[in-house]
Amino acid sequence: MTLDEFGDRICIMGPSNSGKSTLAAAIGAARCVPVVHLDQYRHRPATQWEVRPDDEFRELHDAAIAGDRWVIDGNYSALLPQRLGRASGLILLDANLVASLTRYVRRSSGATKRVGGLDGVTDRVSWEMIRFILGPGQANRRRYRETFDQSQIPKVFLANRRALERFYVAQKIIR
Repeated sequence: MTLDEFGDRICIMGPSNSGKSTLAAAIGAARCVPVVHLDQYRHRPATQWEVRPDDEFRELHDAAIAGDRWVIDGNYSALLPQRLGRASGLILLDANLVASLTRYVRRSSGATKRVGGLDGVTDRVSWEMIRFILGPGQANRRRYRETFDQSQIPKVFLANRRALERFYVAQKIIR
């Protein structure tokens, strides 16, 4: 399946630290499509991940999906039905627990700038996030797969880092 078959509105889902934002940015650049990182909509910039009020987040989200062309990364299940209702393609990333934790610690070390991160924020390791990855993040992984399986739009499941790397190569996407 080629990127063209995914259409002009691509939704990328997956567990925390699976590479959603990096993939979204790469697809956006390859296809000249606006990129929406939902973490940036859900949290206030220049804060240490302070959550926006639900109504404000919903307004930003709904305005983004009203567009004709976009690639959106993030889950935020409460708004997922609207997003999938507009999406023309779906990509589900997965990463095992060890890979998710490793990626989280690496990107929170300050060694690299996080794609899709908050402006004015340097990520740092948070026990709250580690607990999320170990607990709810694992349960969410199953829900994402069920949502993916039920979706009728063009879709691809990338089960691990190797599958993601093959996808980059096959689609001729440069990161």
